Formats: sequence, C-alpha cells, structure tokens
Amino acid sequence: MKIAEVIVDVPTMQTNIPYSYIVPSFLEQQIKIGMRVVIPFGKGNRKIEGFVIELKQSENDETLKSIDSLMDLDVVVNDELLNLSDWLAKKTYSFRINCLLTMLPSVMKAKYEKFVHFIGDMKTLSDNLKQKFEKNEFILFDNEHFSNEEMTQLLKLKEKNLVEMIYQVNNQAKVKKELLIVDKIKSYDDLLGKVRKNATNQIKLINVLRDNQDKKFIQSKLTQNYGINLSTINLFEKNNWIEKQTIEKYRDPYEKEIQKDLPKKLNKEQDNAVKQINQSIEDENNNVFLLEGVTGSGKTEVYLQVISKAIGLEKTALMLVPEISLTPQMVRSVKNRFGKNVAVLHSGLSKGEKFDEWRRINRGEVSVVVGARSAIFSPLKNIGVIIIDEEHDGSYKQNESPRYDTKEVAKKRAEFYKAPLILGSATPSLESRARAEKGIYKLLLMPNRINNQTLPEVSIIDMKEELQNKGETNFSDFLINEIKQRIIKNEQVVLMLNKRGFSSFIMCRDCGYVLKCPNCDISLTMHLDTHTMKCHYCGHEEAIPNTCHNCGSSRIRYYGTGTEKVEQELKEIIQDASIIRMDVDTTRKKGSHEKLLNKFGNQEANILLGTQMIAKGLDFPNVTLVGVLNADTGLDLPDFRSSERTYQLLTQVSGRAGRAEKEGKVIIQTFNPDNYAIQLAKEQNYEKFFFEEMKRRHFSDYAPYFFSVRLSISSEQEDKAAKYAFKYHDYLSNHLSSDTIILGPTPRPIARMKNRYYYQIIIKYKKDKLIDEALNNILNESQKETRKGLRISIDPEPLNFM
Repeated sequence: MKIAEVIVDVPTMQTNIPYSYIVPSFLEQQIKIGMRVVIPFGKGNRKIEGFVIELKQSENDETLKSIDSLMDLDVVVNDELLNLSDWLAKKTYSFRINCLLTMLPSVMKAKYEKFVHFIGDMKTLSDNLKQKFEKNEFILFDNEHFSNEEMTQLLKLKEKNLVEMIYQVNNQAKVKKELLIVDKIKSYDDLLGKVRKNATNQIKLINVLRDNQDKKFIQSKLTQNYGINLSTINLFEKNNWIEKQTIEKYRDPYEKEIQKDLPKKLNKEQDNAVKQINQSIEDENNNVFLLEGVTGSGKTEVYLQVISKAIGLEKTALMLVPEISLTPQMVRSVKNRFGKNVAVLHSGLSKGEKFDEWRRINRGEVSVVVGARSAIFSPLKNIGVIIIDEEHDGSYKQNESPRYDTKEVAKKRAEFYKAPLILGSATPSLESRARAEKGIYKLLLMPNRINNQTLPEVSIIDMKEELQNKGETNFSDFLINEIKQRIIKNEQVVLMLNKRGFSSFIMCRDCGYVLKCPNCDISLTMHLDTHTMKCHYCGHEEAIPNTCHNCGSSRIRYYGTGTEKVEQELKEIIQDASIIRMDVDTTRKKGSHEKLLNKFGNQEANILLGTQMIAKGLDFPNVTLVGVLNADTGLDLPDFRSSERTYQLLTQVSGRAGRAEKEGKVIIQTFNPDNYAIQLAKEQNYEKFFFEEMKRRHFSDYAPYFFSVRLSISSEQEDKAAKYAFKYHDYLSNHLSSDTIILGPTPRPIARMKNRYYYQIIIKYKKDKLIDEALNNILNESQKETRKGLRISIDPEPLNFM
C-alpha cells in the first residue's frame, strides 16, 4: 500500500506535522511528491487541500483515511522548493503550509475552480470521456464530473500532454485562447481559377496564405492586419481549405517592442566585478558578492553581463528589484538584452498575467526572471546566478507570515544550486557590509561613475532660517530659484517628499483636539483629491470636518505637509511648471507607474514630484536637479535604523541627478543640518557613515552585533493582549540563556490598529541554543488561543520595532 505524507491546510489549527493518507489505487501511478491533493480532515471529514511531501510503502492500515482527489495534474512545488519550505518554516517560526502557499501565484491560492481541457485527438478517448468533451470544451475537474476511473484516464493522458489543467479564480485566471488558421490548400493557382474575379477578400486570403511560409496564421491577425472578414475565413473552413485550431496564448505583461541592446564596453571596475562573478558561475561556487557601487557606476551592466554568462552555460538567472516603480526600467533593460527569454513577476501584474508568467517559468520556457520580493520563489531550475539590486531596501523583508528576509532565502537557493549571489547597492545595509568586512561576503567596489562623471554637488538648506524669514513653507528661496533656472534651460527636476496626502493631520486651535482614526491610535490624513480624511493603516475614511468634534470650534488648522499640498504650493509659486505627481494615490491603477515615468522620460513635464518610490533606480539623463523637501522625516523615529534609512534614502535620491553629460545638483532641506547622517549623505561618504553607525550599534547592542526577534501579541481586548504578553515574557525568561536580553512587554508605539491592541516583546541575543525551541513552543501553543481571537506573530530580524 502506498502512503502519502501530507502537509494540511487547517486555518484554525495549523501544524508542521504531516498527516498520513492512503493513496487510492487509481492514483498510485500518477501521484507525485510536490502535488496538491484534496483530503478529508477531522471528525466531519471536511475537504481541505494539502501538499504531498513524501510517498512511501506501508502495511495496510485501516485507521488511515484516503486521499480524495488530486488538485493538479502537475507538480506545483519541485523538490528544491519543497525542501526550502521546510527550512523557511523553521527559520521564520511559521507553519510550513503558509510557506508552501507563499510559493504559488495567488490565482492558485485563492478560491478557484479547476477545469480539464482536452487538446488531443478525440478518437483516443473512451466513449464516456469523448461524450463529455464533445459537449463541453472545459469540464470541472472534480468527483461530480469525473469518476475515479475517468480521473485515472485523465492522469495518463496528462503524462502524454493530451490534457491540460485550467485554473479559474472568479473568472480572472482563465488560460487565454486564440484561433490558429492552418493552411490546407494544395494548389493556390487552381483555387484562384475557381474563385470569382470580384471576390477580392477570397483572392486576398489565398495570396496571404501563399506568401506565408509557415502555413499558419492567428485569425485575429488576419482580420486586423490584412482586413480579411470573418465570413471569408469561415467559408474557407467550410470548404476545407483551412482548418481552425484553438491554441493557448500567454498574457504578456510586457508588450512593448524589444529594442535589441548589445553588451557595453566595461570600465576597469566593472570588468573586475564581472570576471570574479563569472568565475564563480563557472566554478559553481555559491559565493556572496557585495557589489558596492555609487549611483551611476554601471551596476546594471554588470548584472546583464553575468546573466549572459549564466545563459551561455545553459543555466538560468533570477534578478530582484525592490520597488514596482523600478521594475519597468529594469525589465526594459533585461528584455532589450535577452528578448522573450525573460519572465516578469511583481504585484503590478494582473492575476492572469502572474499565472501565465509562473507557468512559463515552471515549464522551463524562460531562462531569466525579473521581479520583486515574491519572485524569489520562482520555480526556476538550474539557477546559475541570483541578483538582488538595492539590497539594503526594506521591502525585501516580508511583513506577514512567513516573515522571511529575501536575501536569506536567496542565499539558501544559491547554496542549493552552487550559484553566486550578488547583493548590489550604493548604500549597503550595515549587516551586509559588516559581513564583507569579516570576509564572509566578497566585496566588489565601484566608487566611480561610468565615464568618470562627477557626483552631483549637494547643498544643505537650514529650514529653521526659512521658517523665521518666510513663515511656514515647503520651499526655500534657494530651491525655488534653482527650479526656475532648470525650467528656463528646459531641464528636469525631481522633488522628493517622504509622505503622501495633503497634510499630516488637522488640529483645533482652540482645544488642541486632533482628529484620529476610530480604529487605530493614529491621526487621520487629509486627501484633497477625494475630499476625505483617511487612515493609512486600516483604510478608514470620513469627510473633512468643518468644526471641531470636541469643542465645536471652527478654528481648525491643517498641520504638516503632503504631496498634494506641495504640488498646490509649487503651482502657485511657479505657474508655468508642469508637474507629474507620483505617490500611492496616483499609482493605484495597473501600469500607472510605467505610464507616469514614460511621460516624464518623454519630457512631458518639468518636475517629477513623489514619495520614496522615486528615490531609487530611476535614470533620466535630463534630470539636473534633485530636491529633498523634508530630509528629517523618519530621522528621529524610535527605531535604531532611522539614521541608516535616512542616509540611504538621501544618497539614493541624490543619485538621480546628473547621470548623463549635464552636471547635477542636489538640494536637501532640513531642520537638522548638523545631523551626521545628513552631513555624510551630502559628502556621499558611505565608509565614514558605516563606521560611525557601527559604533553606535555596538554601544546599544543592536544588529549587526546582536540578532533580534520581535514577539507581537494582539487582541480586541487590551487586558487579554497584556495578560498573554506577560505570560510569554515569563516563559521566555525561564527558558532562554541568561545572556539573552529580553525587553518588554510594552504596548507597541502604535498600540491600537484595526480595533486590535498590540503588545510586543523584543529579544536580543548573540548565541542562544534554546531560542528556537522556546519560540516554536509559543507558536504551537498559541494555536489554541488563536481560535479565541488572540494573535501571536514572531518576527526574526524585524526591520523596525514600530
């Protein structure tokens, strides 16, 4: 008897322990490790999904339940990713089922229907199946539509590629189809002799088919490109001069024309980096390279040439970028170099596009994948190199379970395939640079811009003086004058504001009341485009008040600033300025990032005003001025990484200026001009910042000198959250090493969100062999309380403690 070990998905009571199920005889030859199955679970035998992680022979055991059916006709998680899921669950203190589901596109995770589509010769089918597929092209793949015997037949047909599985999620994930016209004309001259002389459409179709060497055409192209009507095509089909076939068409998220791009000549520093990485690819050595290169030093060309090396050795390549806003430009670069051999995965794609790209990867039809964080789980095989651009970026850390660090996952995959990992940045994270200092990573330096371009001149403006002279304003006189000069010269400007919306909050000038979200302990933000007050945490929305909710006064003042307010103020000061605003509100629609950037690249606007999303990776040769309107935002947050983030952000946004022949200039407005992070960003002196910040981290026992874990406990009742926070604190105090530091429990800085109260415990340690067991015990025990509304999350190496 064959037994399957299955990781099950039981939302109310997760576990990492697999359950054993009998493989019914009709599935014994078809079931494989890495497939998903439908299984009965619990006393009520309700049907749930599970992943097969092991198959073995065993004696007959009547106490075991049987697998109900297969969810897929293919393996959806290969052996490497299956092993990775086990490692990931242990590394992130999470459940393996969550890790497995994270590896699949959302269209396969959500509620869906499964259809079988027969693509072979109907004559090969049994009578029952033939009748079914003659009536319906797509049939639901379940026990209501197919018997166990018929399912066995379908699995055998799948192995011969005669059937395919179609996933549908609310009609969004259908496999796209189109009609293929196959030429069956034996003699074009004979047919032309039979056709009437005035049958112009028929004559045109005969000539088009004769001139087409492949003898195949997509029907839509015949109608669109040649103006041949459908009635003519149908007439040809009726007379058996052509045959229509239904074929699958991938949805292409990148439909632009590819402009072939050839490798560029490398400078000395680029050449050194490429040679070292290429040698590692050849030797199948999983070195980690930290490619530290100033903005504009040509890191992208290094990436492209090492990808080319991997492809030349018949290997694949995986490249990650942190922001969806960066993806269009990077995808263009990679597509122009490697053509259709590239798949794209990021959150800006539709569900159907993501599903099709995932299938192309899973089928081995591409060699290169470019994407954001979740693309690290692409089902690529034989990986030759993994690249993580802007490796310091916080978006590489997943904030929901499993709370993984993309760089750690990349290292694990690179280790499996014996492939090098490249971490690229102008401002590496302290952890990465510290590992390079110790020799754990190989440091590759590129301290100069390509073609010896100079870094932009940076000026710091003290906004305290501007406030005294002009009153409240977002713009210094110096910045305004520089913007006006750029507009006169027909050059472009990038302005970064570290917020969105119109103003930070509204406050009553009589009683001091601040309008807050009813669900969260945070003030509401005013948005003029929708004339509403919004919560950026839970999405609560309400009308802008005319009077104070507390005392009834009409003396309400708007404090702080936002992108809308800055745009309005700028238009009042410089009336001939054309502005493109790029923030979360203007980039909600699919493709809006690329559309806005293309408009700016085509010089349809003088100024690109945006939030952090415009700080990294963008390359526009006509940008000669970058202005940072509020460098202080985030600098004094209760977070040990606040100075590092400020330095990185200022350095990155400064790098958008002067990237071509024209010289660039950067203006940083701040109320803290003497802060070391701001001063060293002005100097673009990463080395000095690194050593200064390392001293401060060492003094305060933070990363990279200590590891850390945040344990978060939440409930709709504050006393319950506090009770369990103290309970787990006591447990940890009794079960961890005496050298381990335990901070808390305390309410989180934002103590209430979405009507839930949050407490947290921070654990800091260097070496503690007891911590894994202790945290896993808490994870497993907390499942009992989860049913009662308590939530526990364990976040290893959190990016912040907010």
